[in-house]
Amino acid sequence: MKKNLKRNIVMCAVLLFVCASVYLNWSYNNRWGKADEAMVEAEDAAMEESEMLYEQALAEEEQESEAVNGYFASARLTRQQSRDEALSLLETAAASESASQETIDSAMESIAAMATWSMQEAQIENLLLAKDFDECVAYISGDRVTVAVPAPDEGLSDATVARITDTITSETEYAASQLTIIEVKNNSESN
Repeated sequence: MKKNLKRNIVMCAVLLFVCASVYLNWSYNNRWGKADEAMVEAEDAAMEESEMLYEQALAEEEQESEAVNGYFASARLTRQQSRDEALSLLETAAASESASQETIDSAMESIAAMATWSMQEAQIENLLLAKDFDECVAYISGDRVTVAVPAPDEGLSDATVARITDTITSETEYAASQLTIIEVKNNSESN
């Protein structure tokens, strides 16, 4: 019987709280009255305008990103085409019947060097991408390493240049003095 009494008291208390919350909600809503239609329309217009501005900003950012990414894609394509042409010339020279053994050996050494450079370029690019660069392109030839990375408007920080330099000097036999870093900035004008 005590259990039933306790249960009934708890149920009455819960019912009382529910009724009180319904009454308070009703009185709160009545106190403020109905929504002002002009205010609602103004708020809706402001929300639509802010959404439109946000979408425009996203579209502009996407266009800027595509322009920068287009540079890197173009640079990679140009690098690959020039390497393919050079390899074709070296293979032709090495396969020529009139080529001396010295010419053949020199062509084979150049082909091997290009293969090594291509692997090192890919490795450098992958390491820089792993170190939070959005894009990059590396080009190795002879005694130089050139790396192009996207740069903010204020330019690359000293810490960023040090990260790039450290990555290249630790992965190749090149010294920091043999490294050229190109900062690719987005030059598109904002509206």
